[in-house]
Amino acid sequence: MAVDAVLSVADLERKDVDFELIKVDGKVGGALEDSLLVNGVIIDKDFSHPQMPSQVQDAKLAILTCAFEPPKPKTKHKLDITSVEEFRELQKYEQDKFAEMIAQIKDTGANVVICQWGFDDEANHLLLTNNLPAVRWVGGPEIELIAIATNGRIVPRFEDLSASKLGTAGTVREKTFGTTREKMLVIEDCANSRAVTCFLRGSNKMIIDEAKRSLHDALCVVRNLVVDNRIVYGGGAAEIACSLAVEREAVKETGLEQYPMRAFADALDSVPMALAENSGISPIEEVSELKARQGRGEGRGRLGVDCMQTGSN
Repeated sequence: MAVDAVLSVADLERKDVDFELIKVDGKVGGALEDSLLVNGVIIDKDFSHPQMPSQVQDAKLAILTCAFEPPKPKTKHKLDITSVEEFRELQKYEQDKFAEMIAQIKDTGANVVICQWGFDDEANHLLLTNNLPAVRWVGGPEIELIAIATNGRIVPRFEDLSASKLGTAGTVREKTFGTTREKMLVIEDCANSRAVTCFLRGSNKMIIDEAKRSLHDALCVVRNLVVDNRIVYGGGAAEIACSLAVEREAVKETGLEQYPMRAFADALDSVPMALAENSGISPIEEVSELKARQGRGEGRGRLGVDCMQTGSN
């Protein structure tokens, strides 16, 4: 998962990895093996009405940070309603304004609305009747990530909404998790294929938090390989090679200097011996064999302890 995520966002020509394009999220439930890498964004929201379609293909997203409601006068004056007729007039004005706003969204070609703020039940009902799925109360960082992933523009004023500012995604769908049927929104196959989400599962919050830390370490390792692909072989291979080199130089010394050099070589051997012992392998036999093979020139310093016992050093 870490390798696929980094390679998805890496700029191999510049040898650079932008971690802002990798979102790491998690949800309690399921096993760690159920974790997945999504070519897009996952947010902890669902569509605003249960009867809205749970999946939209070829989605055009209107990304709003303005309130989805009729404009309010920017004064401290209050509007007093003294009769039923006045209340009905206000209600009709709100309905007409909502209908006008929905028509404006539909005219741009949008078929999904992502809103940073909430909207009332009347607006929600009109969105449903106009077959316009919507998501409300989406956080600021998630709004920005959706805009990056879909190549959309964040619209701060409703009047500025246009077709050129819509984001595009192959699929926007609700995904249900666990026996509680909790829902999350998955936006995948986005226009900007470099934005990915690592979605982790686990039986409790502690496991997910630990998995996030481990995944972050793995992402950093892969990122470092993209930046500089030189590596040091594990399994004590480097320590054995260094130990042999120090021993060879110690033999050339005729004075007391050879003794601390031999002691340093023995200290280097303690690393592969500890690895072998912790892996359930006879440490003396394993390290002696590896030193003999490396001494004969096998592996060019790459032979180490087979900690996983895969049959290869």
